[in-house]
Amino acid sequence: MIKIIPCLDVKGGRVVKGKNFVDIEDVDDPENLAEYYSKAGADEMYFYDITASNEDRTISKDFVDRVAAKTTIPFGVGGGISTIEDIEDIFTRGAVKASINSAAIRNPDFIRQASEIFGSDRIVLAMDVKMVGDKKWNVFLKGGREDSGIDAIQWAREGERLGAGEMVINSIDGDGTKEGYDIDLLKEVKKNVNIPIVASGGAGKMEHFLEAIKEAGVDGVLAASVFHYKEIKIGELKEFLKNNGIEVSI
Repeated sequence: MIKIIPCLDVKGGRVVKGKNFVDIEDVDDPENLAEYYSKAGADEMYFYDITASNEDRTISKDFVDRVAAKTTIPFGVGGGISTIEDIEDIFTRGAVKASINSAAIRNPDFIRQASEIFGSDRIVLAMDVKMVGDKKWNVFLKGGREDSGIDAIQWAREGERLGAGEMVINSIDGDGTKEGYDIDLLKEVKKNVNIPIVASGGAGKMEHFLEAIKEAGVDGVLAASVFHYKEIKIGELKEFLKNNGIEVSI
């Protein structure tokens, strides 16, 4: 069953959207979109506090409370999660998954600790990835601002070994472009790990979702602006995928 997942980037308590991680524009209140997506047929949601890591602070918790009060579907939270206490806090507030990015690179053992305490199915390794050469991608830190120098495929393998139960692979090159997911990147990750992979970065039309599922074999497809601005409605996307032989929840 393929999951359709809206991604909500949060800054200053508001949902925002940019292109290639810059040119950030205001979209809406998180709770408004959470309620909308709950009714629209989304399978899950991810919320990311996009400036927490860059500002060296913990995740803003206020919006998590507001979202939990309005949604009826599972949601994950990421951005600035760097301690076991951070994870406990967002789970107490209603999140079902913790998405870890920069903190895992600084301290890989954090993934192992978190998965042992909470279960690997609740610990997601998020990777902001950019092409740095022919068929070569590196992981970037601090909201895509800093090249870690770490090979993305090697890091995906290590993340699985440490206990991550899912990965969100976000293409910085594709972010907000609406030109399609990075299929080559997704294929390479999928070949190297055995846990569920969620594609992120670049969806602009329904065919892009189908391409990632059929060609790269991803387990979930994540998008932001095309859902936020109702350029693609989730119910219509699911119908399109179903008509093309993809198993989705209706």
